[in-house]
Amino acid sequence: MKDQWVSLFHNHSLNEIKKEAASRFDGLGIYPDSVFQKNGTFFFMARHNGQKTLVLFGPGECFGAFEGEEQGPFKICGLTHDHCERMRTLFEFMNPVAIGGQKFSIGLGDRLGLATSGHIRAIAGRPVFPVLAQQSMRELGMTGRTYDDVLDDVSWAVFQEGYVNGFGADADHLKEKKQVEMALKRDYSMITLDCSDYIENQYFSMQPHELREGFEQIPAAKKQALRECYLSAGHPVDADTSIRFSEQEIYKCALVYGRALNFIEDVFHKVIARHKRAVDFEISIDETTIPTSGAAHFFIASELKRRAVEVRSVAPRFCGEFQKGIDYIGDVGVFEQEFIVHAKIAAYFGHRISVHSGSDKFAIFPAVSKHTGQRVHVKTAGTSWLEAVRLIAAKNPDLYRRMHRFALAHLDEAKQYYHISADPEKTAPLDSVSDGSLPAFMNEDNARQILHITYGLILQAKSPDHQPLFRDEIYTLLNKYESEYADALYKHIGRHLHALAVTK
Repeated sequence: MKDQWVSLFHNHSLNEIKKEAASRFDGLGIYPDSVFQKNGTFFFMARHNGQKTLVLFGPGECFGAFEGEEQGPFKICGLTHDHCERMRTLFEFMNPVAIGGQKFSIGLGDRLGLATSGHIRAIAGRPVFPVLAQQSMRELGMTGRTYDDVLDDVSWAVFQEGYVNGFGADADHLKEKKQVEMALKRDYSMITLDCSDYIENQYFSMQPHELREGFEQIPAAKKQALRECYLSAGHPVDADTSIRFSEQEIYKCALVYGRALNFIEDVFHKVIARHKRAVDFEISIDETTIPTSGAAHFFIASELKRRAVEVRSVAPRFCGEFQKGIDYIGDVGVFEQEFIVHAKIAAYFGHRISVHSGSDKFAIFPAVSKHTGQRVHVKTAGTSWLEAVRLIAAKNPDLYRRMHRFALAHLDEAKQYYHISADPEKTAPLDSVSDGSLPAFMNEDNARQILHITYGLILQAKSPDHQPLFRDEIYTLLNKYESEYADALYKHIGRHLHALAVTK
């Protein structure tokens, strides 16, 4: 192998090396798009003894900066965090950047750290900015990963694929200021602030006199300012739409969202605005029990502007249900009419709409694309895990059957973290399904949701002697069938982009 590598790198141009590596991948094990040259040293990724490695070749000044096993003129290096940080200093494209003025962007969460290659291939040639590193604190806890792990996995995949067009890193659904500070120290370029702990949902169901009594507890000057600002003939957001507030709506907006606005303001001015790099600051108000009205959206955006808080995107709570891994549940016509108002408000204030739990919501994608002019952010995550599960079902039926049984047995535990409507009784009995038909479980809503929300329990499951029940087998299989997994994601994420009219 090394002799073949030597002959490849001697007396060949960079383009010739990449072309030969692509034509002989099975023999050479070199990822062709990962071959780069920096300061006299060639860098590339390769499969070596069944593992992915970083390989350096050449006498350049970089050669001694990496630790590894020297084999002739090559140095075989592990894909460690320290090496990834050094690589990011050499290759700027391995670092996340803010979305900035991009029109359409998509969050591509990856719970295994193996999906980025497929995600990159899906967005190739399309006018889309990918947020390739996207993970919430809840997901980190369920997968046993860290923010460093998530970003490193993406950076290595970006290098492997030779993707130089920029990507984002979203520290998703953060609820505490210290979490935001931690994520920014790790160079995450997007912060999604989850305000659910500060949204006072109880006011949604209070009687008018109770709302008035609550509003009267607000300081007099602030009450007067709110009345003067919002009790007008209307607030036009375009030529056809005006947002109007009644006294009751002002009471409700102030009481429901007052603490959340204070929280947002504090995080922005004390953390986000002081950060040395550009940050996409997203506000999540979707983790609530009641859909966000147009008046509430306008009120929040207006108050943030008054407080000099700069937000890149806002995630409202839309009507209907955005359950995990399945299509939109609800009246698509009603959704579209309400979404039009949200889109107009976002355009008026200059932020973008963010659609959370956007995986597989094909029914509403045409409206989302049309009414935002594709000035929108759509988040996906678990759907890529489900494509991994589909591949497992196809390649190792026994492993899939064990995972499926485990998921059914632990479904109630998983429901503590996710709301789904799946009914296990509506899935075909596992023993009645042939091996060849197992992948079809991922076409059925009930099975999709069951396998979707139990991902963390499956990955963390241990045997009585504390050995992983599934994790090692899952990673071994997906690494073995790396190309097939990337192809599946290319098709599935591509289907999302096609439905959103983000075409090549």
